[in-house]
Amino acid sequence: MAEKTPVTAAVRVLRQQKVSYTEHLYEYEEKGGTTTSARELGVAEHAVIKTLVMEDENKQPLIVLMHGDCEVSTKNLARLLHKKTIHPCAPEIANKHSGYMVGGTSPFGTRKAMPVYMEQSISGLATIYLNGGKRGFLVGISPVDVVAILKPTLVEVALAHGEHG
Repeated sequence: MAEKTPVTAAVRVLRQQKVSYTEHLYEYEEKGGTTTSARELGVAEHAVIKTLVMEDENKQPLIVLMHGDCEVSTKNLARLLHKKTIHPCAPEIANKHSGYMVGGTSPFGTRKAMPVYMEQSISGLATIYLNGGKRGFLVGISPVDVVAILKPTLVEVALAHGEHG
């Protein structure tokens, strides 16, 4: 029998907003990241979007949505936001802010409301795959709906893998 998809805080937000989305369960791999989920779902890693919980020098949390095959230029993001520094939160801090476990962080239904920044080119994709609020669970959704729900600030801070900045 197929495993039942979880009803997470993220799923509740999507249902409440009445947006259409698809549910995708896959075998979660510790440290597998978007490479694993893209392979398991048979989609381009560019369409699998990472939900990254970061913080500025004042420990103010924020979320960055980034293509799975790209890195975030924290320098460029800090410059854009007029901050000294921005860096990823430690996993236990990220868990506290989002209410999700790292590896299962969804931008929807977070415990704490945080500003969301989304790489601009994500909005040009037809369908994106975001975490549904549990490790091994992604939702396929239109970026238009993501923008409508999260109202993210669009930014251009992507670096190709291996690029530094």
